Amino acid sequence: MLAAARPGGAAAGAVEGQRCGLIAIVGKPNVGKSTLMNALVGQKVSITSRKAQTTRHRITGIHTRGATQFVFVDTPGFQTKHSTALNKSLNKTVMGAIGDVDLILFVVEAGSFTLADAKVLSLFKPGIPTLLIANKLDTVHRRAEIAPWLRDMQERHPFAEFVPMSGKNKGDIERLYGIVEKYLPEQPWWYGEDELTDRSEKFLASETVREKLFRFTGDELPYTSTVVIDKFDEEKSKQYKRFIRIAATIVVERDGHKAMVIGEGGERLKRISTEARQELEKLLDAKVFLEVWVKVRSGWADDEARVRSFGYE
Repeated sequence: MLAAARPGGAAAGAVEGQRCGLIAIVGKPNVGKSTLMNALVGQKVSITSRKAQTTRHRITGIHTRGATQFVFVDTPGFQTKHSTALNKSLNKTVMGAIGDVDLILFVVEAGSFTLADAKVLSLFKPGIPTLLIANKLDTVHRRAEIAPWLRDMQERHPFAEFVPMSGKNKGDIERLYGIVEKYLPEQPWWYGEDELTDRSEKFLASETVREKLFRFTGDELPYTSTVVIDKFDEEKSKQYKRFIRIAATIVVERDGHKAMVIGEGGERLKRISTEARQELEKLLDAKVFLEVWVKVRSGWADDEARVRSFGYE
């Protein structure tokens, strides 16, 4: 089951000794936050691509094990390059996410610390324990090089603990659960045991189409392109347990971008649609009929009203 209610009251059947808390996954763009989130939840709830700024919303992923419920918040990468209305909205999302959590996972590339990392670190409020997640450790060839870097990082911020790891290593993920658990308060769970995210299926549909869009256009297409779901209807079917009809619009800023998304003879758009449909069928456990259109809306990322109308805060 994917969709869940917002936290507010305890889930039914709360027992003594339960722990539950909010953990923000924060870092600069394209540092591996969404990959880490999906590994921690155990299923894909946050989209990934090599393109920076793939995550645009605060996405909650839930994982319950033993007596502890981990509620992870994946945030957009903090934007420092351009002050468009879209980027201001993304940064506001990051600021909102880190102000009210029990623990922050500050994700950086192992052995690296850039100006963009420093700007993210400067946002943290005192009093919230922060773990330094030295991610992509598998890309560091000589582990001995990490020690001086770790000393330097400790001087920058009073991190509660250092966790060198790779988000793709199952053993590292298991170890991270044990570390995180200690920082979560004893309180009843907020969600049911089998729930994975508080985002709706409609939201997951738009994110899945957007992921395939970025995957198949590479660096050619500006990240300001977005996806709007025009229709998401579940229909009765004698043939299938669930049948969902979805109509999505890819919004780009220029005619040249539209041609790029459609591709020669419509091949690229067809590939985007097919892969998104196949992934949604697995994600929603349903037969999916997906139609995808492309529209040009020039300057939308600089227009606050339009940014809001496309579902950004």
